[in-house]
Amino acid sequence: MVNSGIGGQAVLEGIMMKNGEHYAVAVRTPAGDIAVDKQDYRGIGGGRKWMQLPFIRGVFNFVDSLVLGMRTLTWSASFYEDEEETKKGAGNTEEKSSLGESVAMGGTVAVSIVLAVAIFMVLPMFAARFFERWTDSKLLISVLEGILRLAIFIGYVWAISFMKDIKRTYMYHGAEHKCINCIEHGLPLTVENVRKSSRQHKRCGTSFMLFVMLISILVFMFLQFDNVLLRLASRIVFVPVIAGISYEVLRLAGRTENLCLNIISSPGLLLQKLTTAEPEDDMIVVAIRAVEEVFDWRAFEADNFPGGTAA
Repeated sequence: MVNSGIGGQAVLEGIMMKNGEHYAVAVRTPAGDIAVDKQDYRGIGGGRKWMQLPFIRGVFNFVDSLVLGMRTLTWSASFYEDEEETKKGAGNTEEKSSLGESVAMGGTVAVSIVLAVAIFMVLPMFAARFFERWTDSKLLISVLEGILRLAIFIGYVWAISFMKDIKRTYMYHGAEHKCINCIEHGLPLTVENVRKSSRQHKRCGTSFMLFVMLISILVFMFLQFDNVLLRLASRIVFVPVIAGISYEVLRLAGRTENLCLNIISSPGLLLQKLTTAEPEDDMIVVAIRAVEEVFDWRAFEADNFPGGTAA
């Protein structure tokens, strides 16, 4: 496997693929055709070199993924609004950049981050205090807190998988992974080859979130505070630190077939069986379209698999 550097995410009835500063969203519209929006996105750092330093870049990349994810999800959802809204320009592929929409987008991302920290970091801390009536071991309480954090996260992923729209989104998520795996294994990007490729990938955001949960257990085992407010503050303040470490682990795992890193990646790949599903062929077609808008897979294959396609 050769790392292509491309990534993406599933949106409503479609796929977003990103290669460097370029991204494209391909959506299957209610009419059955494929609409494409191709844009550039430099990120909140604007190319500043210090924001690309190890352990720092992970934090900004995480925020960028939320901003870009919200932007592309909004664009894809516009095709499924009521007919009047659609006629007014839901299919407009020009980037909307008004101040009001930018503020709204920023507010949505901020609220999403606050809710995520509250649910996955703060809530388990208070829930773990229930066990203090049976033990005074801070180490054990920290481990129980981590177990609760994992349980809440996995339970959330599992619960939303029963929603109809989420089921289809998970199928598109599978199509995204299959396309990337197809490319990185040197196979021509065809529906047949994508169909037989794996729907699990080590660079997936699901794996990143699981790394965050697991690494938080280790970090908070060493951050012991008797004062509840200090304990609460540590759960909030150290989120960027944990995100930065998790990103570096994920990045390294996605660039090598090292046995140890493969073992570390295995829980995330297993969890992806929940967050991905086998796509239909028309979903694969949409994913291929998104890839080809931003990535020349033929040139990549010629450069990295000169002897022919890999098995």
